[in-house]
Amino acid sequence: MKINQAFTILQSAGGIRAARIITDKYKNLSKIRTLWMARQLRRGVPVAKIIHQKWFYGLSFYTNKFTLDPRPDTETVVAAVIADCPGNTPRRILDLGTGTGCILGALVKNIPESVGVGIDRSYGAVRVARRNMRMLGLGRRVTVLWRSFGRKKMPGAPFDIIVSNPPYIARGDTRVNDAARHDPAGALYAGAAGLAAYKTIANNAVAWLRDGGRIYLEIGDGMGADVRDIFTRAGWTFVRAESDLGGIERALVFEK
Repeated sequence: MKINQAFTILQSAGGIRAARIITDKYKNLSKIRTLWMARQLRRGVPVAKIIHQKWFYGLSFYTNKFTLDPRPDTETVVAAVIADCPGNTPRRILDLGTGTGCILGALVKNIPESVGVGIDRSYGAVRVARRNMRMLGLGRRVTVLWRSFGRKKMPGAPFDIIVSNPPYIARGDTRVNDAARHDPAGALYAGAAGLAAYKTIANNAVAWLRDGGRIYLEIGDGMGADVRDIFTRAGWTFVRAESDLGGIERALVFEK
């Protein structure tokens, strides 16, 4: 099938942007492959899940049904960490709920001589993150473990920096879009109020961080006050908040 014919079919199924992304990645598409992709688009499957690729902080990451697709909003967390790491001082970084490994991979790539540990309770996500670390050439600097952050002990502790984009959607939240149906529920939902993961992290992570170390958290829209309260009650010191490009408070920074 000619690429312009494939483009037309994909555009009718998912719009011009989706068609452009897919045909830019695949220069040769069979009719069967094109029709399959068009069907996926009509079902609301995100383009990243179809082509198994999403760019994040200038880096390409593999993604599949076991992981959330990296989002531009999450780059707010990466930028906040890098802003606090001037010079060439190596850092030990822990990523809680690493998913694709996009946060950890972007940080280790951009902070010279840093090393990291990523954990996830989904073995499917662990395999994805390990694949991405190999693709980025970080196999020797990053370890990805199948582990829950609900456990008290953490291999590699103490760390200089902890980062996390935990599940933070409340069960039954009607603001979740159709694309979320294709994401793993365990990476999205966190109890009736969406705060369960933050409570676990606030109580456990203090033991994994060196004195003076910092934790950087992604939060959902309007969750800032609740998350600040959870962490300050657990003994953390609030440092600052960072907003995403849309002006929404997206990242909170606390110090041990």
